[in-house]
Order: sequence, then C-alpha cells, then structure tokens
Amino acid sequence: MKLEWTERAIEKIKSKMQEGDSVLLKYDTEGCGCVVSGVSALWIVDEEPRGTVQLETNFLPVYMEKTKMVFFDEQMTIDFKKEHHTFQLKSPNQMLNPHLRLENKIKTGKDA
Repeated sequence: MKLEWTERAIEKIKSKMQEGDSVLLKYDTEGCGCVVSGVSALWIVDEEPRGTVQLETNFLPVYMEKTKMVFFDEQMTIDFKKEHHTFQLKSPNQMLNPHLRLENKIKTGKDA
C-alpha cells in the first residue's frame, strides 16, 4: 500500500508534529455502530501501534492496522485544502474522506 503526501499536506502536518512523531491512518469505528461504518482519521502517535504495518510514503512514517487495510485503496493521497481547513484522503478511484480528522494521541498535552 502506498500513501503520498502533497506539499500542502506536508507543510500543515509539520506544524502539528514534533521530532520522532509518526502518524496512524486509523479506520475509526467508535460510535459508528459496526465495523463497516467506520471513518478514516489521522492520529499523531509517538510509537508504532501494535498490530500495524508501515505504509510506503514520500514523507514521514505512517502506520495502518492490518485488520483495517481492506477499507482502503492500494494507492492513496493525503492533501490539505486551505479553503476548508481540512486534510483529505483520496485515491485515483474515489474520495475516501473529504474532511480527514487529525487527532493528537500523544499523552503530553500537545494540541493537534
């Protein structure tokens, strides 16, 4: 699986992270009712989460839960739309999430 960051997305996420941080591309099902009703999100993490694989990227380490890979496409792009103040996850075939949420999951009090 390959994930490409656009220059706009790289610029924006750099301002939200610190040295050594990584990103988990999460398929979040909390509050969704069932596993097939999840929504993708970006989580800033400080270590590789258990049960994940590292994706091939053009920027920083990005991890994904092995069991959730089925919900994503083989090639994806993360972009940032300034006019909407949001990240977007897309593939050559579809828009996977036009409002990709970014959450800081590091327990040091940093704001995402």
